[in-house]
Amino acid sequence: MMKEKSVFVCSRCGSTTIKWMGRCPECGEFGTMQEERAAPSSISSQHRIPRLSTHTHPVPLMGQEATGEVYCPTGIPEFDRVLGGGSVKGSVVLIGGEPGIGKSTLLLQACYHMARQGQKVLLVSGEESPAQVQMRARRLGTLTENLLLYCETDVEVILESVRKVLPHVLVVDSIQTLFVPEISSPPGGVSQVRECALRLQAMAKEMNITTFLVGHVTKDGSLAGPRVLEHLVDTVLYFEGERYDSLRVLRSTKNRFGSVSEVGIFEMSDSGLREVSDPSTLFFRNRSQGISGVSPVLTMEGKRPLLVEVQALVTPTNLPVPKRVASGLDRQRFNLDLAVLEKRAGISFSEKDVFVGVAGGLYISEPALDLGVCLAVASSKLDQALPAGWAVFGEVSLAGEIRPVSQMETRIREIKRLGFSAALLPEHDDFGSLEDGFQLIGVSTLVEALDKCGLRRR
Repeated sequence: MMKEKSVFVCSRCGSTTIKWMGRCPECGEFGTMQEERAAPSSISSQHRIPRLSTHTHPVPLMGQEATGEVYCPTGIPEFDRVLGGGSVKGSVVLIGGEPGIGKSTLLLQACYHMARQGQKVLLVSGEESPAQVQMRARRLGTLTENLLLYCETDVEVILESVRKVLPHVLVVDSIQTLFVPEISSPPGGVSQVRECALRLQAMAKEMNITTFLVGHVTKDGSLAGPRVLEHLVDTVLYFEGERYDSLRVLRSTKNRFGSVSEVGIFEMSDSGLREVSDPSTLFFRNRSQGISGVSPVLTMEGKRPLLVEVQALVTPTNLPVPKRVASGLDRQRFNLDLAVLEKRAGISFSEKDVFVGVAGGLYISEPALDLGVCLAVASSKLDQALPAGWAVFGEVSLAGEIRPVSQMETRIREIKRLGFSAALLPEHDDFGSLEDGFQLIGVSTLVEALDKCGLRRR
């Protein structure tokens, strides 16, 4: 009888050691080494690698032609936007998110639309019974003939069913519930997750099946399982949202077939996820007029313009170290904006707590948010509201200059469409043709922007 031995596997990167270590020697993470029992001959070294081409020798890249339809729409335009135009045959997509955020709901709705388009869809559930899945599908109105359900966790049984059914699309919910019988570690372990993903990826490439995998996330919000899992798949998506808010945002952190800067925006309702076609009106429903510390900012997420509201609160403090709290934006960049305000504009925050947030639960990392953050903080500090009907955007440099940003004409058109009377923006020569009644206010420095807004009073 072959004796099993213990190994310690990092849950972050998947590296293996023969003894426990407090810190992973590969990725440097603390407390990630987990004990697993595995046979000396690991099944990972025996899995079959599929042939992705019929050629037996290298051929010129220019001579290769794409056959068939490249992008297949999922029936949900917001989902297609993040995927890069739709799903790609033979691709593997990993979707992560917190429990209850709506991953299964989104994929079930996408399965319904793809099945209605004539594609055969196989949904494999390892977390719910057939009755539970059918109950949810009936509530969402997603019952259709071409949508097949199979509740199973053994990967070998699942692959055998796939070869019999020959679906166009395979959805696995979730990858952490699957297991390979030859591996002794429990489902969800590093070895199990890695081997299951390898076999599903091999099947997808060999049979040209679009595969969607649902993944759990850890406490810090990253996908659970080894880092190699993200390298195996073609696309990695994150479904984000606040537990007590109906807003849901779908982001891409890796996409071999499209841009990673696009986002999909949804609202959760009793009947499932509803697409938000005009997100600017969602994030800026009630315009705050005459209130200090509020700044409307026009940002870009990929090719989509979004108008968000930056809110700031500056209050006195008795603490030796004042608080600096940022929500919905990068904290390091927020600290840089405060430093520029103090150095270049002479507005001190040495005895003040400063709180800044983006309303609506959206996270913005674009540099064009800088000008809005600076104006909102200065407005709250001086207790003066920004001029009514103004929207702003622009990058603030360490020298206090307002730098131009990308897609300025698109931002200006969106500001006009939403009914604003003026746009405070980086000074630029060519703005295109504009109608009367809309004012463009170009500024080259932060001090000039504060003066235009009337925020230079000492």
